[in-house]
Amino acid sequence: MRTSADYLASLDDGRTVIVDGEPVENVAAHPAFAPIATTIGELFDIAADPASDMLRAEPGADAVNRLFTTPRSRADLTAFREAATTWARHTHGWVGRSPDHVGAFFAAFAAHPEAFAGGEHDFAANVAAYQRRIETEDLYVSYAIIPPQVSRATTAHAWDGELVQVGVAEERADGIVVRGAQMLATGGAVADEIFVSCIKPLGPEDSDFALGFAVPVAAKGLKLYCRRPYAPAATSAYDYPLTTRFDESDALLVFDDVFVPWERVFVHRDVAGLRRQFFDTGAHVLGNWQAQIRFTVKLQFLAGLARKVAAVNGVDKFPGVVEKLGELASLASLVESAVLAAEYTAVPDEQGLWRPGARAVYGAMGLQAELYPRVLAILRDLVGGGVLQVPSSVAELTNPATRPDIDRYVHSPNAPAGERVKLFKLAWDAVGSEFAGRHHQYELFYAGAPFVVKGYAFRNYGFDEPLAEVEKFLAGYDIPGVADR
Repeated sequence: MRTSADYLASLDDGRTVIVDGEPVENVAAHPAFAPIATTIGELFDIAADPASDMLRAEPGADAVNRLFTTPRSRADLTAFREAATTWARHTHGWVGRSPDHVGAFFAAFAAHPEAFAGGEHDFAANVAAYQRRIETEDLYVSYAIIPPQVSRATTAHAWDGELVQVGVAEERADGIVVRGAQMLATGGAVADEIFVSCIKPLGPEDSDFALGFAVPVAAKGLKLYCRRPYAPAATSAYDYPLTTRFDESDALLVFDDVFVPWERVFVHRDVAGLRRQFFDTGAHVLGNWQAQIRFTVKLQFLAGLARKVAAVNGVDKFPGVVEKLGELASLASLVESAVLAAEYTAVPDEQGLWRPGARAVYGAMGLQAELYPRVLAILRDLVGGGVLQVPSSVAELTNPATRPDIDRYVHSPNAPAGERVKLFKLAWDAVGSEFAGRHHQYELFYAGAPFVVKGYAFRNYGFDEPLAEVEKFLAGYDIPGVADR
């Protein structure tokens, strides 16, 4: 189990991360990435604590982070949820792609080596070995599994230009050379490695792009073009308490003839293999159960923030406010209940992987793009103009010339100015800052476009039984006095 010091030191490896047109010399020391790297390091320290509930060891083996292991029993699944909750509570759900997300995908991949054994190559041993590396080396793996948005009307084979989406440029005896781009590597700038594949459905003519492989972030020829980072513009942790801790990077990956050894390849020119790796293995449902655990914690945090604002404003006994808080509680409870229902309905598959109940997981996911905006709307309603009537920065509270005005005019009966401003600065960082805007968009499209996510819910609900009930009921009566014809 590595520590934050080990992790932060490992980031100074010559990776090419580009911000404002220039490569960053060392992401762990750069203002754009040092805050989130520090937060990720803290997660590793939490997991490495011998008193932590996150350690798992087989007889005669070293302890590893249980979030990187395959759940083989109901107890394992419960322990996974508790460990994922521990990490999510440290970030209050604001780090969407913490190391346990892709770690869960590989835990399921490794449980189903047969899904990687089809086609011209047998990659079953590769995926098992790589998952074992994640366990033993405590790796933070991000992923980029969406093509760049060149055209949504066609797939990559029809795009102008050769290999715009990442694809095979050359096949060699010792591996493949890949060229092109892929998005959206959240956390990629501060990860150890990146899993690259494609979750968007491809056709037979797209075989050059039907890949699954892992590369170090520092791989020669790999460049990460990051969206505008928000942390450097944050004036202080008091003014932007979320931005200064949890601003994950999102990046477009560009591969300029990157060499990938065969042992790092899991899917190669196999369109059907793309679907097998995500869905036949159970990786998609396990990884997204982790995501809903994280989302639960975030909604709980926002509910607590709303409750605190109402109390400070002295309106928490008003019937209309209680109604809004009750709606917020209902929304948060729905997601939490779905997480627990998925665990309760979990069953082992034919390879012994305990899969969370898909009906509950995808049911919650199907509403995520509607739940999150509604939660923000309730919080916005409760804070009102309070998030605008705050001083420009903490400097007004530390300057003796301005502090008396702030103390006199920006306070509440049960909260002095410093406390009130602190609370409403937090509320603004949750609903109105650039960081908040990114999270709003992020949660809308966390698992894909809404029609895609609702498609998962449709396919996994199990309509056969309720449909049969309706048909049985319809068959029990007819038009009076009219025989069936």
